[in-house]
Amino acid sequence: MELFHFKKDIPFMSYGKLTTLISLITFILAVFFLFTRGLNLSVEFTGGTLMEVEYSRGADINNMRHSLDKLGMGEIQVQALGTNKHIMIRLPNKEGISSAQLSNQVMDILRADNDDVSLRQVEFIGPSVGSELVSNGLIALGMVIVGIIVYLSMRFEWRFALSAIMANMHDIVIIVGCFAFFQWEFSLTVLAGVLAVLGYSVNESVVVFDRIRENFRKSKMRNKSVPEVIDNAITATMGRTVITHGSTEAMVISMLIFGGAALKGFALALTIGIVFGIYSSVLVASPLLLLFGLNRSNAFKQVVEKEEIVV
Repeated sequence: MELFHFKKDIPFMSYGKLTTLISLITFILAVFFLFTRGLNLSVEFTGGTLMEVEYSRGADINNMRHSLDKLGMGEIQVQALGTNKHIMIRLPNKEGISSAQLSNQVMDILRADNDDVSLRQVEFIGPSVGSELVSNGLIALGMVIVGIIVYLSMRFEWRFALSAIMANMHDIVIIVGCFAFFQWEFSLTVLAGVLAVLGYSVNESVVVFDRIRENFRKSKMRNKSVPEVIDNAITATMGRTVITHGSTEAMVISMLIFGGAALKGFALALTIGIVFGIYSSVLVASPLLLLFGLNRSNAFKQVVEKEEIVV
């Protein structure tokens, strides 16, 4: 199904050098902000206190956040667990104050606004647990990256595989760089969003690359140059791209606007990742194919025939 059809191919590759330069600058800036500003890691990674409180008649979450700012502890997460009667509060560590003392201070502030609140449970996350989550998160990210590299290497000729891998890494670094620049909180849900973007981005690259390989087999494309073959492949997938990515982005933006604090980081990571995933598949991965010298003779993996041993 296509919402529209292009009569002429869009000359994407004529802008290849410019878009590659823009991507390189953006990538360098993302790495710079990542090293200079660092990530604003959440309580799960740094350690802190988790509190679950209950209201019999429901609570005003925005008012709770405003009241808890009196503690002067920076960003405090307040989110509803299903309904606004069960609330989860996440507080960072504060030097010189134990988890029990901190929970008592929170309850005093909450009861001053509404005595309808009761404490259900308190959980302390130590620094060792936080460091373990960091290492496990990095391991999970590394395993996904290795899996994608293996898959692309098995399916495509090395020029395609390397281009897709570089485009995917470009997307991940851009997402992490945005979180470092704006100092948005980087939580486990954000990490889940980053992992989702990896799969989403590689899917778009595979679709475009498959169409490029198909074009090299078509008789009507034999007189076309390699950039023209790539332009035709990208243009042919534009209708699918608009439908799939447009509908996905609409859903993610809805989560970002209406999902509340619990889904904000996840939705932000996906929103950035989907946009740059489309951009990198079209205007990063494809120009890299030309840079690596793609032509008709090397577009497919060479099959090595085994010599038969005659006895």
